[in-house]
Amino acid sequence: MSLAVEANSLTKHFGQVKALNGVSFNIKPGEIYGLIGPNGAGKTTTLRIICTLIKPTTGTINIFDQDATRNPEKTRQIISYLPEESGAYPNLTGLEYLQFMAKLQATQGRDLKATIAEAAEICGLGDRLKDKAKTYSKGMKRRLLVARALMNRPKLAVLDEPASGLDVLYAYRIREIVKRYVKDHGVTVLLSSHNMLEVEYLCDRVALVHKGKLVVEGEPKQLKSKYSSENLEEVFAKVVGFA
Repeated sequence: MSLAVEANSLTKHFGQVKALNGVSFNIKPGEIYGLIGPNGAGKTTTLRIICTLIKPTTGTINIFDQDATRNPEKTRQIISYLPEESGAYPNLTGLEYLQFMAKLQATQGRDLKATIAEAAEICGLGDRLKDKAKTYSKGMKRRLLVARALMNRPKLAVLDEPASGLDVLYAYRIREIVKRYVKDHGVTVLLSSHNMLEVEYLCDRVALVHKGKLVVEGEPKQLKSKYSSENLEEVFAKVVGFA
């Protein structure tokens, strides 16, 4: 079986700063894989390389057997990316934004009306979809953007802090939707989150990144058992020597 993501010895230099230092990992199709670590660890750089927004200094990245560095256009046809800091067009209504993005990202064989209806269900904004995005709260915008990232059922959805800015109930709703999409539609998910409870609940496997290196990887339960820890925060603290 082909791997969804195969990252081999990724490095990335920004001038004298080495953001990534030999990061390697694999993600299986239909898996929810989490990247966790403190700010500046290299998580977002890794996501941006996978999404073909930047090239690695050295190393290779394959997405469903496709060289993402050499074939970025083809790679972008099968992935979606939700950055941590992103926004919708402020003068479009929520519905207009979803319609525009559905046409822009149209997947062969998918009906546009069905795609937009699915996005409306994901975001749960109801009649507020008729209002312009500039009137939305941060949480409402985030729900709209999560809907945009999932509505076309990409082969790989890359989600950076998907529940950022959401209250408890809608954060729970988004997590349930992500799990359902993996189960029902075969979407593979790579997510980064500071919320360790979210990661433990969602992810089949996680990788802990620190100072540009992948320091430990495994299933949440296995990692907690291996490091005699109550949660992933404690695991991380022990691995990097904070505990």
